[in-house]
Amino acid sequence: MPTRSELVVWRSFLRAHARLTRILEAELIAEQRLSLAAYDVLIQLAEAAQYRLRMTELADAVLLSRSGVTRLVDRLERSGLVLRERADGDGRGVVAVLTQQGMERLRTASGTHLAGVARHFADALEPPDLEAFGRSCDRLADGP
Repeated sequence: MPTRSELVVWRSFLRAHARLTRILEAELIAEQRLSLAAYDVLIQLAEAAQYRLRMTELADAVLLSRSGVTRLVDRLERSGLVLRERADGDGRGVVAVLTQQGMERLRTASGTHLAGVARHFADALEPPDLEAFGRSCDRLADGP
């Protein structure tokens, strides 16, 4: 059972995460007409080998449900930012592939997003606090 002070820190973390994602999403939508989830999909594909990921891998990478990723990729495909292909050697598997238009859109949106991350996150923390926070997040992400 967490202590009262542990719960206070937990709630503070949740409030900070919610605030930052709301702000970053609002900026991306206002300036780029792109949701934070769509930006995340484009980033994951841009960083993947040959700019492609199986839909299941993409869902795990962006922490959306498989159906949520499918609907998002549908919208990105209609916009010409992503396309789908059959996975090599697997008639049932489907991969999402970043298009050239998607890469260009990502480059433009990255300016907005990275400026927001600097302004609302990195600039709010002193370097030692940022390093300690990073180590803490790594421990939480890696698990026990």
